[in-house]
Amino acid sequence: MLPGNNNAIPLTLMISESLLGNTRMQKILYQQFAGIMYSVCFGYVKNKADAEDILQEGFLKIFKNLDRFRHEGSFEGWIRKIITRTALIYLRDNKKFTCHIPLEYSITGKESNILDTIGEKEIRGIITKLPTGCKTIFIMYAIEGYNHRQIAEILGCTESTSKSQFYRSRRKIQKSLMQNA
Repeated sequence: MLPGNNNAIPLTLMISESLLGNTRMQKILYQQFAGIMYSVCFGYVKNKADAEDILQEGFLKIFKNLDRFRHEGSFEGWIRKIITRTALIYLRDNKKFTCHIPLEYSITGKESNILDTIGEKEIRGIITKLPTGCKTIFIMYAIEGYNHRQIAEILGCTESTSKSQFYRSRRKIQKSLMQNA
């Protein structure tokens, strides 16, 4: 019998039992990771309902593909990747993401370094106000750690579009920070 404290249940046991269809373990596994993954979802969309839909869809994919987790790297990282891709598919399918950049947003390399001096927590509120394309690429590059080539492949846009969107998002965040300073 497993202890009542869910933290005492080893992750490998939760995974193996979930693979066998143990709904109690699936629920515990969900409860352990849902909070942090909800934050990931909410980073891509602007409202609670969409974030909850993405989270639910993502966990359905996680449980459907749990047998593909190879225990090479962290389980949380594996889950985060599925949740991120689910959010991106949601944005694409609901026409909430576009990769069209006006010409005036070209990379000049002359932006200030204000973003280098603050943390993710301080700018999350500003990030949620960005246009969807800028926000998506900013999160993927600055928070999730994708490079521009990977972002372009995932989103079906060019690498230069990814760089331009990232630059545009940085400029908008910098402007907002300077106005609030």
